Amino acid sequence: MSETTTLAPDARLEALLFVAPQPLPLEMLAEAAGLSLEEAEAALATLEARLATTGLRIQHSKKRLQIVSAPEAASHVEKLLGLEVRLHLSQAALETLAIVGYAQPITRPQIEAIRGVSSDSVLRTLLNAGLIEEAGRAETVGRPILYGTTFEFLQQFGLQKPEDLPPLEQPEKPREGPA
Repeated sequence: MSETTTLAPDARLEALLFVAPQPLPLEMLAEAAGLSLEEAEAALATLEARLATTGLRIQHSKKRLQIVSAPEAASHVEKLLGLEVRLHLSQAALETLAIVGYAQPITRPQIEAIRGVSSDSVLRTLLNAGLIEEAGRAETVGRPILYGTTFEFLQQFGLQKPEDLPPLEQPEKPREGPA
């Protein structure tokens, strides 16, 4: 007789996410927990609500999930583990990372069209830092590489999913009328 039958579905998902060596798709977690996809989605919502007031969070990226420490605990975790405070990026790297974060998936030519300069070396830097990754190929002539953000990006910026990026500010429209 399996002990998992006595564990609530959200607790089963929590245990699986805790021991998973890498981010996993919900379908794989559902199967391992003996749940249907619908049951797993409901259990995940319950788990996320329960963890919202703890030191742990569920991080989502590209339909994969992992359990992480809460962004609010970062300074304590860094102190305990003796980690460097944060990754330092150049202005060009931050600009490129912001473009990828907001427009993903995006190609190098699209990034360069926005920035107005070559982005080869900056993209290599971001790839090497693990902040972006290849996210496939565009269905256009030449099939250029598409770039997207990684779990490392989410962790560095304290996000649970890419959609948690703050909204872009819209430029102010000029006022009409007498000056």
